[in-house]
Amino acid sequence: MANVVEQLKHLFMPKSVAVIGASRHPGKIGHEILRNLIEYGFEGKIYPINPTAEEILGLKVYPSILDVPDEVDLAVVSIPAHKVPHVLEECGEKGVKTTAIISSGFGEIGNVELEREVLDIARKYGIRILGPNIIGVVYTPSKLNASFGPRDVVKGNIAFLSQSGALGIALMGWTITEEIGLSAVVSLGNKIDIDDADLLEFFYEDENTRVITIYMEGLRDGRKFMKVAAKVTKKKPVIVLKSGRSERGAKAAASHTGSLAGADRIFDAAFKQSGVLRAITFEDMFDWARALATQPPVKMNEAVIITNGGGAGVMATDAAEEYGVNLLEPSPKLIETFRKYMPEFGSPRNPVDLTGQADAESYYGAVKAAFESEEVGAIIVLYCRTAVLDPMDMAKAVMDAVKDAKEEGYVKPIVVNLLGGEDTIKASKELNRKGIPSYPIPERAVKTLGAMIKWSKWAGYLK
Repeated sequence: MANVVEQLKHLFMPKSVAVIGASRHPGKIGHEILRNLIEYGFEGKIYPINPTAEEILGLKVYPSILDVPDEVDLAVVSIPAHKVPHVLEECGEKGVKTTAIISSGFGEIGNVELEREVLDIARKYGIRILGPNIIGVVYTPSKLNASFGPRDVVKGNIAFLSQSGALGIALMGWTITEEIGLSAVVSLGNKIDIDDADLLEFFYEDENTRVITIYMEGLRDGRKFMKVAAKVTKKKPVIVLKSGRSERGAKAAASHTGSLAGADRIFDAAFKQSGVLRAITFEDMFDWARALATQPPVKMNEAVIITNGGGAGVMATDAAEEYGVNLLEPSPKLIETFRKYMPEFGSPRNPVDLTGQADAESYYGAVKAAFESEEVGAIIVLYCRTAVLDPMDMAKAVMDAVKDAKEEGYVKPIVVNLLGGEDTIKASKELNRKGIPSYPIPERAVKTLGAMIKWSKWAGYLK
């Protein structure tokens, strides 16, 4: 079998895309895919295919893919299911390398024979199939949005794979609102050919991707997934949100995409054995991905909490114990260093409580000291909104401390929590834009660090 990475380059980095079933009518899937391709800025050639139109969105339309004068790397197929075999035969004759089959009406409704016919045709011609029953594919480095999901996907280094199409669309929109940068969005659907393991192989090699996230309902080949995941996770974190944890949920997953959901404990054990981080919520998945995509590995599980609120510090301390984050017992020397940045009634132990009187200089000094200390392996910064310190000033102090520490050669993982109203949300977004993961409650920041510690241990950074 040809190298899967080389094959999938035609899917993610095509020189030309044909949209089979391109429509003149806004709101139709074939129209929206074509529009997304054009407006997201794809720089290759785009060929709309429709036997009853001459021009759509300013592009010349061809009645069949066989009429396209050039080679086609990727064909996006959005036509009724029963017409797919004929079109796939034409794709084979044309020499198309990959297809993304949007069409529904296959194994997910029990139409297994049609699914098998499609796969047989693809194998005859050596075409790789993504789908069917998908929303499409996005790869931001290629400016490729061949989907009918939201258009303005934020460019970044997190790959997001989803077995559910509607959920994929919703989460694409959510990542845009949350400013979470993605390298790819891949809708997997029924997975009759290209599956999770194939995509892991591609993103393992992909220099534009640092973290791989997967919404999974089931697997067709669990052994293949485990084998590939065990290799990939040594180099890049893989976070899986596996639904169907309950018996009824597993049945719902099986009826949704026609894939075997299986006993949840088996998946749980398989993920642990292959170094996959299992998230229970979407919030967890993207919280962890954001940090793992921007922060260095944890090399020492000795964390320090820096806060201006004692209560927030206590909450973070409880969370640290729950999520496997070891809190440092600071040396007398480090205690004296932290004491410089707080009033007499502050606490220089861990949590380091700068008190409600903390200003920007206090945060800058304490955070910089934590970076410079050989005792500290990771930093948790908490902030409760006070009249004394504007949240944007606090965020700037943290950003300056990170920047200055980095320039001096001190690089450590840091997570931040800003607790308050609208202005703290703005400050939190600014931190995220600068690659410093920031969260609205202490527990989410600490839980994220716990996930980073788990992966760092698995990958061999943390002994």
